[in-house]
Amino acid sequence: MLRYTLTRLLSLAISLIVASVVIFLAIEILPGDPAAFMLGVNAQEDTLNALRDQLGLNGSLWERYASWVGGMLSGDFGTSYTYRTPVAEMIGERLWISLPLALYALALSTLIAFPAGIWAASKRGSAVDVTVMGVTQLGVAIPNFWFAMLMVVVFAINLRWFSAGGFPGWDEGFWISIKSLTLPAIALALPQASILARVMRSALLDTLSEDFVRTARAKGLSRRQALRRHALRNALIPVLTIIGLQFSFLLAGGIIIENVFYLPGLGRLIFQAISARDLIVVESVVMLLVFAVVIVNFAVEIAYALVDPRLRHRR
Repeated sequence: MLRYTLTRLLSLAISLIVASVVIFLAIEILPGDPAAFMLGVNAQEDTLNALRDQLGLNGSLWERYASWVGGMLSGDFGTSYTYRTPVAEMIGERLWISLPLALYALALSTLIAFPAGIWAASKRGSAVDVTVMGVTQLGVAIPNFWFAMLMVVVFAINLRWFSAGGFPGWDEGFWISIKSLTLPAIALALPQASILARVMRSALLDTLSEDFVRTARAKGLSRRQALRRHALRNALIPVLTIIGLQFSFLLAGGIIIENVFYLPGLGRLIFQAISARDLIVVESVVMLLVFAVVIVNFAVEIAYALVDPRLRHRR
């Protein structure tokens, strides 16, 4: 297990190094000058150079990359070009909205998908199976932003059960804040729950056809007992993969939902930073999201080893 974990850690470190280089170069080749964007098209060249020096934009490519990476390793993400505020503070404020929203949506997705997928697999070919698969197909097909707007019309405007948007802040109380995140979490969770339920059903059906399950059935276990005791755990590996990918998507990909509900999260921060040509904010937030994706994938791979002992002992 130790050797397996160290190997995964080395892979994690290499992934982060490669990602940092790709992100930095991708941002650098974008057209436009942040200094010219901030001062306007009529700014004098000497004024532009002075601002570039102040922002650290006149250094070589290597110097700027080393300064950016070194600052992140020490917890200094730089200063926003537009707001003149430390990027770390901006990320910290937005992260306390995006992270709970992603966890809330992932919890809802898992709570919906697991029973639906297991129920459909246990009733293969029946009306229950066809109904569940039909509903999940509909959930995959419907865009989440359209579903989000529909929920705003129904539950916020007509029924007035929830607010139409905005976030009151955690200082206003836990349940008030969670209530304001409920509609966005549902809009994010339902398409992901549809995907996860289909994967759970397929994984269970594949596992139920294995020899060890047939042996368990031959020893007298019912189909439900064999599914619960033997098939479910062995079907979790592809499901864990999807859960890890979904968390990464929910954390980084909620930009449309955050704009629909006017949530000041990381997705909206990236959108505003790109619009304002605030490169240091874009680089830092994207790198943070990549780090979250890599860490989640590392946790999923460790979960693989815990679920499947064969991976711990493989040479």
